[in-house]
Amino acid sequence: MNAAIRTSTTKSLIAAGLLCIASSSMAQWQWLDRSGRKVFSDRPPPADISEKNIIKRPGAAAPVTVINDTETGAAAPNESSLAASHASAPQPPASAQKEKAAAELKKQQEEAARRKAEDEKMAKLRAENCQRAKTALATLKTGVRLSTVDAKGERSIMDDKARAAEEKRLNEAITTNCSANQ
Repeated sequence: MNAAIRTSTTKSLIAAGLLCIASSSMAQWQWLDRSGRKVFSDRPPPADISEKNIIKRPGAAAPVTVINDTETGAAAPNESSLAASHASAPQPPASAQKEKAAAELKKQQEEAARRKAEDEKMAKLRAENCQRAKTALATLKTGVRLSTVDAKGERSIMDDKARAAEEKRLNEAITTNCSANQ
């Protein structure tokens, strides 16, 4: 039984030693290069990389970030590597920012062109409605007998009361549609 304990202890020590060796051989540097891309290496970054762009050094503990709790206002430490990467996240490269700005400008121009085309279409419809209302009012004022057709398809001659109501409706249509054109 004593030999069994020694064997398991020896195996445990060997496993622990291998883990230490494996973790030291996996020592990684992380930094941001000039174009803003994240670089992983087992060698230190070149001398032209500034200290603020070095994200991780071998053997360094994971950075602790403080995240404010919006509900309580209290600050709580968070050791997650995700939070640490967000805290030290690089700004996108200038070319990506330019592309984003160009895409936003193009979107604004397309929206302005769409609004302009819609406004032109509405102006054209108003002009047509204005012309139709003026023509109908001129016809109504001639005094000629006019007839209308109801929903059942029956024809009836307009009396003075119906003429007055139609004249009022046409004047409102002229006011609404022709005011922008004059």
